[in-house]
Amino acid sequence: MTPRLRRLGRAVMVLAGLALGIGLAVLFVANRQAPERQEATTSATPVRIVEARPLDFRLEARGHGVARPTETWQAVANVAGRVVERHPGLDSGTLLREGTLLVALDPSRYELAIAEAEAELATLAAEQTLLETEEENTRRLLTLERERLGLTEQELARLERLAARNAVSRSQLDEQRRATLAQRQAVASLENQLALVPARGQSLRAQVERASTRLAQARRDLEDTRFVAPYDLRLGEVEVEMHQFVGAGQRLFQADSLAAAEVEAHVPFAQMRRLLGVVSFPELPEGALDLGERLDFSEIRAKVELVGTGDVAWTGRVVRVASGLDPATRTARVVVQVDHPYRDARPPDRPPLLRDMYTRVTLSAADATPRLVVPAAAVHRGEVYLANGDDRLERRPVEVAFEQHDLAVIAAGLAPGERVIVDDLQPAIAGMALAPRHDDALAQRLRALAAGERP
Repeated sequence: MTPRLRRLGRAVMVLAGLALGIGLAVLFVANRQAPERQEATTSATPVRIVEARPLDFRLEARGHGVARPTETWQAVANVAGRVVERHPGLDSGTLLREGTLLVALDPSRYELAIAEAEAELATLAAEQTLLETEEENTRRLLTLERERLGLTEQELARLERLAARNAVSRSQLDEQRRATLAQRQAVASLENQLALVPARGQSLRAQVERASTRLAQARRDLEDTRFVAPYDLRLGEVEVEMHQFVGAGQRLFQADSLAAAEVEAHVPFAQMRRLLGVVSFPELPEGALDLGERLDFSEIRAKVELVGTGDVAWTGRVVRVASGLDPATRTARVVVQVDHPYRDARPPDRPPLLRDMYTRVTLSAADATPRLVVPAAAVHRGEVYLANGDDRLERRPVEVAFEQHDLAVIAAGLAPGERVIVDDLQPAIAGMALAPRHDDALAQRLRALAAGERP
C-alpha cells in the first residue's frame, strides 16, 4: 500500500471515531433523567416526662455517730479491804441481772467500828439518863433546902428582935447567923448544880451526835464493801481478782446499762435547721431560760442504722440537741436514744446496739406544706427541660431550694402541671420536636420518696 492510501485510511478511522463519540454524547443527553426532589422531614425525639405536682413531703436530716450506753457504772472502791467474794461471771461482756452481788470486800473492820460506835452510844445514853436523874434529885433537895433556909431565916429574925431587947446572948445570935449562912450556901450550891445541867446535857448531846455520825459512817462503809448491780448490765473492763487487797479510790470494773443506748449524731446544720422548722416551738413565760423545754421532739422520727449493713436498724427518739456545734465539722450534735437496745437481738444476724458501734442516724418530720419536687437528675445546671403544649423542648431556669435523696425541691421557676423531661437529652436544642411519654412508675416513685418511703 502506498503512503497516500495509508494516510487516507487513518483519516477515515479518526473521522469514524469522532462521529461515534458525537453520536453517543447525543444519545446520553437525549436519554438523561432529571434529579428527584425530596422534602426534608424532621423526626420527633421520644422522651419520658412527669408532671410537676405539689407532694406531701417528709423532711429528712442524716448524720453519723458512735453508740454509747446512757448509763455507765464505774465501780470504784470507797473503802479499803480484801476481796472475799467475786461473782464467777465477773468477766468482760457478761450480762447480769439487777441485784446481783458482783464483789464483796472484807467487812470485819467496819463491823467492829459499828459495834464500837453502838457501845459508845449506849454509854452516852446511860450518862444522859444519869444526868436526868441527878437533875430530878437536885431539884427535890433544892426544894427541901429552901424550906430549911426559910426556917433559919425566921429563927434569925426572931433572935435579932430578942437581941434588940437583950433577951438573948450575943453568942446565940452569932450561932444562928452562921447556921443561916450555911443554909444559904447549901441552897446556892444546889442552884449551881442545876444551872450546870443544861451545859452537861448539851455536851452529852454533842457526844451522841459525834458517835451517831461515826456509826452512820461505819454503816455506810459496811455497805460500800458490797457491789450489787443497780440495774441490768453488761460488764466492760474488769480489774479485780479474788483475795486482792483493794485500796480506797481503786477502780474495780466498768458496766453498761442495758436499759437504753444513745447516739450523738453529727447532722449538717442546714438539714437540722430545715427539720427544726416543722417542730413545735411554743413561747415561754418571761424570764424562762430553758430552751430545751420549748422543742417538742416527739414530732421527729429517728432511725438508727448500723453502718456497713443494710438490714440492722433500731427505732429511736430525739432526746436533746447538745450545746454548740462540733468545732471540727460545724455540724449540729443531736442525741438520739434507743430504748432496750438488746431486745430482739439475734447475733450475728441482728446484734444489739453496743458501745462504739458506728451508726447512721436518719431524722424525719412531716412538712406542713406540700413541696413541688422533680427528680434531681432532671435539673441541668439550674435548668429543667419542659415539653410545652406543642410538644417542643423548652429550657426553663429554676431555683432549687434543696435536694434530698434523688429529689430536687423547686422554690421558683416551675408551675404545677408542667411536663418535666426526665431524660438527659444530647443535644438539648430549644424548640426541637418531642414525642413525650408519661413515666407512671417514676411518678409513683417520686411520691414514695417525698413521703419518706423507700420503694
